[in-house]
Amino acid sequence: MPVLAVIPARLGATRLPRKPLRLLGGVPLVVRVYQRVSALRVAERCVVATDSAEVMAACAAHDVPAVMTAASHPSGTDRVAEVARRPEYQGFQVILNVQGDEPFVSRRALLGAVRIVAEGLAPIGTAAVPIDALLLNRADVVKVVRTDAGHALYFSRAPIPFLREAADSELLAPFALQHVGVYAYAPAALAKWVSLPPHPLELIERLEQLRPLAHGIPIGVAEVDAVEGGIDTEDDLARANAHWMIQNAMTEQFPIPTPSLRDAR
Repeated sequence: MPVLAVIPARLGATRLPRKPLRLLGGVPLVVRVYQRVSALRVAERCVVATDSAEVMAACAAHDVPAVMTAASHPSGTDRVAEVARRPEYQGFQVILNVQGDEPFVSRRALLGAVRIVAEGLAPIGTAAVPIDALLLNRADVVKVVRTDAGHALYFSRAPIPFLREAADSELLAPFALQHVGVYAYAPAALAKWVSLPPHPLELIERLEQLRPLAHGIPIGVAEVDAVEGGIDTEDDLARANAHWMIQNAMTEQFPIPTPSLRDAR
């Protein structure tokens, strides 16, 4: 199914000011994310969506397609939805939302989310990884619990499932998952999501994915291997640059073949 990848990017982040323009390996972060998504070849087209002339200029300097969107959008999902409504992006059957701070996003996470929608398992797809027990109590790490059919039961910043008795720790492991912030949508589901009013659960947890879930729109969750985290702080950016240098050094020594479109299906 034709897939459009959209990378929402705004300059309003507070923990890492001007995040899309901060440098990773000497290049703006938003450009690195575009390069990563394009190289993985999961989507037929990829575009950056922003409300910033500076981000537009940075993208143009690196031949990255970008569109200017409204400054009033309350979330990246709303920004993605505006792009999906544009005439030049009609005809795509899956819309893929890749956060602008995920330069090391995994191909398995993208494919896992896309396949949920493409195979009709749910109108919205996302991904999760087994969580490290040390992260269960961190509010900045979003957790998700799934049904046996792989649909999200709930997303939370709290430790879910809650382990009441230590003797049950073995039961916990298969159900304790960390949410990975990628989303795939059927166009109608994306349009429905942004048409709904914010839900109290969404406002309480500050998690926008609780809006469609609370209104009865299923979200499929693909479990994938461990992935690199996003970039939210100065420390994250420093670690990402260190990782970038190591990764590039290894790639130069042991070249990695580019995945083919056949691999992406």
